Amino acid sequence: LRMSRLDSVIRRLTSQKLALEWAADIIRHLDGAVLELGLGNGRTYDHLREMLPDRDIYVFEREIAAHPDCIPEKSFQYLGDFRDSLPFAHQVMGANSVLAHLDIGTGEKQVSMQLAEQIAPLVLDLMKDRAIIISDQEIEGWSYMLIQPLESIPKDRIFIYQVAKK
Repeated sequence: LRMSRLDSVIRRLTSQKLALEWAADIIRHLDGAVLELGLGNGRTYDHLREMLPDRDIYVFEREIAAHPDCIPEKSFQYLGDFRDSLPFAHQVMGANSVLAHLDIGTGEKQVSMQLAEQIAPLVLDLMKDRAIIISDQEIEGWSYMLIQPLESIPKDRIFIYQVAKK
């Protein structure tokens, strides 16, 4: 069944919003930081900031190109390749994050999936047990952590994981 690109983006953004709002409620009682991988224009960062105003939110991005109102202070930015910035963040923060949003799709499915698998262990190093990770890419190595908490989110559109440290 073909879907217009407009319908597809609306479905993706609606799914993302529902997942983030659900996750914000789940982690509200947990202490820890929030991670935004892929700042882009800053819309999701801005939404996280509104939902979790007292939370430290760290962004990871190759280079900042967001709307000026949606750029965090430099001390909350990790710039460069995720494969470099995530291990550095781990040295600084340890495993102290309770929510991560991975919006890392490049538009090329294979490249995006490969990147997701490469950074998955690096993201996990930053997360507390029971933390929530929302990703635009499916991460096969995390299949044991995949949850489907909301029927309103179409399957295979947004992937939600609950961290289970072994």
